[in-house]
Amino acid sequence: MPAGTLYRGREGMWSWVAHRVTGVLIFFFLFVHVLDTALVRVSPEAYDDVVATYKTPIVALLEYGLVAAILFHALNGLRVIAVDFWSKGPRHQKTMLWWVVGIWVVLMVGALYPVLGHAYLELFGK
Repeated sequence: MPAGTLYRGREGMWSWVAHRVTGVLIFFFLFVHVLDTALVRVSPEAYDDVVATYKTPIVALLEYGLVAAILFHALNGLRVIAVDFWSKGPRHQKTMLWWVVGIWVVLMVGALYPVLGHAYLELFGK
């Protein structure tokens, strides 16, 4: 690695990559969401069919992934703002990243039942 390079494959680089990947995934979801919502004007029956597929356990896992992407992107975005606008931000960016990851894990554990509860009940019953 040449001298003076900012990222050397450590936490900063991986948070940068994860921030961009989650941003693209969220954009893709929003694009698909606009398209499927537009179906209601074209064909209400087709819209109902699409919405029916959203009630499957596989889509519930995708929803959980969406929640994961949104939460990480939002929390890491706050960290990026702190690094950019707080004078001590660059010095503490690695510590703040680990805080982001910790908060993200806690929130994702808390989101398990609200997001995946209906899929669990559909697969395994009460």
